[in-house]
Amino acid sequence: MGKQALLRRSGQLVFAAIGGLLTGGSTGVRRRSAAGDTSSALQPPADSGDLALEGICKAFDGQSVLRDIGFAVQAGEFVTLLGPSGCGKTTLLRIIAGLERADAGEVRLAGRRITDLPANRRPVNTVFQNYALFPHLSVFENVAFGLRSRRVDAAQIAQRVTSALAMLQMEAFASRYPHQLSGGQKQRVALARALVNEPELLLLDEPMSALDAKLRAEVQLELRRLQRQLGKTFILVTHDQDEAMTVSDRVIVMRDGVIEQIGTPAEVYERPVNRFVAEFLGSANLLAATWRNGCFATAVGSLHAATPPDWPADHEGTIALRPERIHVCEQRPECNGIRGRIRERVYRGDHMDLFVEPGPLRVRTPVRPGLRVGDEIWLQLPPENLILLED
Repeated sequence: MGKQALLRRSGQLVFAAIGGLLTGGSTGVRRRSAAGDTSSALQPPADSGDLALEGICKAFDGQSVLRDIGFAVQAGEFVTLLGPSGCGKTTLLRIIAGLERADAGEVRLAGRRITDLPANRRPVNTVFQNYALFPHLSVFENVAFGLRSRRVDAAQIAQRVTSALAMLQMEAFASRYPHQLSGGQKQRVALARALVNEPELLLLDEPMSALDAKLRAEVQLELRRLQRQLGKTFILVTHDQDEAMTVSDRVIVMRDGVIEQIGTPAEVYERPVNRFVAEFLGSANLLAATWRNGCFATAVGSLHAATPPDWPADHEGTIALRPERIHVCEQRPECNGIRGRIRERVYRGDHMDLFVEPGPLRVRTPVRPGLRVGDEIWLQLPPENLILLED
């Protein structure tokens, strides 16, 4: 056995666990049982559609990490699991991939139960946070690994790998090795390796977390473009709110093993259901409020709502207002006008943040060179932008 073949064989043994994922039960693949019968009974159909999770629960060492998780993802949708570290989003992704077993609940794909299918029997591929590229294989062979493991015809391997690399603009790097690539290039190779198997569902476990800010922004747009081009279902795990807002059709916000809110990026940003969602997605001014005599009594003054809340008299609650929704005015506004003093001014290039007393209120406004710390200004808190929170 030649040196290259020996290295390849060694790599297959060492990385067998990962390789099982990369073979990902691709569409239309028929499996042969021990008895010799050809069957695809356990394999979800090639026209695989919606993903559904029902009552998913998981605990480690008696500590619950997922509690009664349920949601559905439509075929061709880009959904992001968003939340802080430790909220259970990666564990949930691993359960969908077949890398973890749920203690309770079901995973269904196109109406078929795949809860008990091993990872390599699911039409699913995963792109890992560290890319999991094989260091001893070239870019071409990394991408071809899953196809070779399934004994796909050599000519078809060449065509599919070349096509996948071209789609991600990596065909010129086919002969290079992982250590000769930048972070962004490694990320593209990992994506190509997952996509070449034509999975019905692509899972992405924070694949852009190691990239610098500029490259991350470029890859986010590229990833979204690629998903739309392919029409495949993507599920991304991230703690980066900007990333979630950029790429997603819908965002699932998680905390402490439960789902806090599901909605489009605009829905979860403009209408968060509670304090956690309001603060986790962007910045928010949170004001304790009492509903009294047809308006909110707050520390910054009386505020009117565009639509009266379903609150009884003297009910205490919280309202939220995004910093960019507050208007700086030259004179006193007719409704919800607040007179305040600038406590701090932060220049951010294309805009500036003002921290204003009373409150303090955070105000995001276009750059106004004439405003200085200590200046008094009029602010308007538009009634239509006041958000009533559940907690």
